Amino acid sequence: MTTPEAEQARPEERLERAVRAAEQALIEFEIAVETFRVEVENFSRLHHQKLGPMYARIDELDALIAEARAARTGDPEDRRLAEEARARVLPMPGVEELFHGWMDGDGLFPEAAAMLTDQSVRPPERVRPSDEARRLYRDLARKAHPDLAREEDDRKRREEFLTRVNGAYARGDEALLRELAEEWAAGPVPPQDRPSRSEELYARLEWLAQRKEMLTQVASELEGSPIGSMLRLAPDDPDGLLDEIAEKLLADVAAREAELAGLLG
Repeated sequence: MTTPEAEQARPEERLERAVRAAEQALIEFEIAVETFRVEVENFSRLHHQKLGPMYARIDELDALIAEARAARTGDPEDRRLAEEARARVLPMPGVEELFHGWMDGDGLFPEAAAMLTDQSVRPPERVRPSDEARRLYRDLARKAHPDLAREEDDRKRREEFLTRVNGAYARGDEALLRELAEEWAAGPVPPQDRPSRSEELYARLEWLAQRKEMLTQVASELEGSPIGSMLRLAPDDPDGLLDEIAEKLLADVAAREAELAGLLG
């Protein structure tokens, strides 16, 4: 025979289980969003670093082709197009001096952009960190996630720790991730779960739902960005996608060089 107290506890226990399930689902979703964000940022930086010179060469060849065509035809429209093409590749005068080495006519230098966005100045080696780095990151994120905190001090500790974990993962630093795993394992034991009032649990569920909505928006923006759209073309091998783009750009450079040679020949 169940007591009135036991009957009253059952709905709260079910609510507690619902909160736990929602927390775990949100953590897994947040891990997925964060790992994709890292890949988007790494791809963007490597795309600029590795392929930027090729894009610049193509722009220069386009200007040379337009100028050669204008010189051959003497047509005013061709001259106008040549001037526009040349203007696109000319640096903005005085920008580097004005910003004291932080940027030039092409925009922020990679080192400056990294410092302003709290990224490592050293560019990532790969778009997608290694499988071991991903495993370590996911394990740490599940254990140390701030959403598991029950006290404000514990939440702050977890947030600060996870910031370090995110930075190590973005750099693909397996050694540091292992050190962080040892640090967390040796840290203070999380406080024991204590019974929560139904009002607190309902408020918790509402907060979790709001955070999931926010993360859904972040994920949508990442996927809809130009880099995110490119990554969807090769979800299994984003680093290989960079190589494919590089091959295409090399072919474009060769085609333009041949066209220019024909105009000048």
